[in-house]
Amino acid sequence: MPKKAKERKRKKHDTNEKETPKSIAKRLKGIADSVVADIKKSRDPEFITQQRGRSNVQFNEKKGILQLGEKETTRTFLNVGHARKFMQTMLVNAKTYEYLKHNKTASIREIYYELKHTVPNSKENTFEAQEESNSVIVDLEHSVDTIREKLNLHANPKGTLYGDITLRDKMHHNDRFNCSKLGRGGWSIMSRIEPEEIEIVSCNAKYVLVIETEAMYERLVEEQFAKKNKCILISTGGQAARGTRRLIHRLHTERKLPTIVFTDGDPFGWYIYSVIKQGSMALAAHSDFLACPDATYVGMTLDDIETYGLQTVTEKMKEGDIKRAKEMLAYPWFQNKPWQNQLKKAIREKVRIEQQALANKSLEFVATEYLPQKIKKKDFLP
Repeated sequence: MPKKAKERKRKKHDTNEKETPKSIAKRLKGIADSVVADIKKSRDPEFITQQRGRSNVQFNEKKGILQLGEKETTRTFLNVGHARKFMQTMLVNAKTYEYLKHNKTASIREIYYELKHTVPNSKENTFEAQEESNSVIVDLEHSVDTIREKLNLHANPKGTLYGDITLRDKMHHNDRFNCSKLGRGGWSIMSRIEPEEIEIVSCNAKYVLVIETEAMYERLVEEQFAKKNKCILISTGGQAARGTRRLIHRLHTERKLPTIVFTDGDPFGWYIYSVIKQGSMALAAHSDFLACPDATYVGMTLDDIETYGLQTVTEKMKEGDIKRAKEMLAYPWFQNKPWQNQLKKAIREKVRIEQQALANKSLEFVATEYLPQKIKKKDFLP
């Protein structure tokens, strides 16, 4: 049979944070219905998704976020090179549809094992490694214009929250709790933080302070920084996980809270800030759900070394840090004088400064002087 004369285009949908599981399930079913229709008409079934990779990532200057471009890729069943991945895509599509219909959730590890089996009358496994199913999940996310959390899938959680904010866990007996009353550890941020699962009941705060290291988060909790400065503390524990980025985004968009980021003074810390603010290359398709373009950066900066007399507690930068700084110099979103100065200074002086270096002044210095003074003066980088 001849190939259909007119190629179908992947249907695009407006980004909607409050989109219902029912509407997403309908789109998943639409993919399956299309494949069935092709088979009935003796046509080669196809699956269309967005093309991934840096060549299709663009910086939207108006929105201030990274986004995936318009390039698409088509996978067909009768193409020998596509057949295996096409089969895997249909398996994941059917399973996520089932999760949504029955209000079930699964980790990306669980769906891999649930779908892994040997195809009858063959020696072929549906999946050989989780990387295969992970890749298909991303394709499916892009195809139906949503995030995997809205497909009822999640990964391992990472990140903590502390402050006068009350949440309701709709998926667990409608539990209601205040995150300033859960002990010094605060609340462990879940991987899936969607409005239909976690409701932000109330939030008594002026801003959100996002902190790179768990140790600095614990210091600020011990010094009662959240209470004294009426803010929410969020620790990312390094690069922010999706659930943590999603929560930061929700607090900013739903509660209109300014987002201030506090990391180590080095290219890796600054990149953590960049991901929170603009989004990441790998998840450029989901920046509307995850990025916080109005975020500002409070420190650490290399200028702090001289300002606060920290010359004796700096660290030497590694070659990987210098390479990252050189790459960041070319990023469109770092094309402003303050960040160009910081990056060039890092490359030139080859030093970095950690958050914990402020303890050289005193343990409480960061909570009583450094952060309050900088935030009051709005001494931020864009």
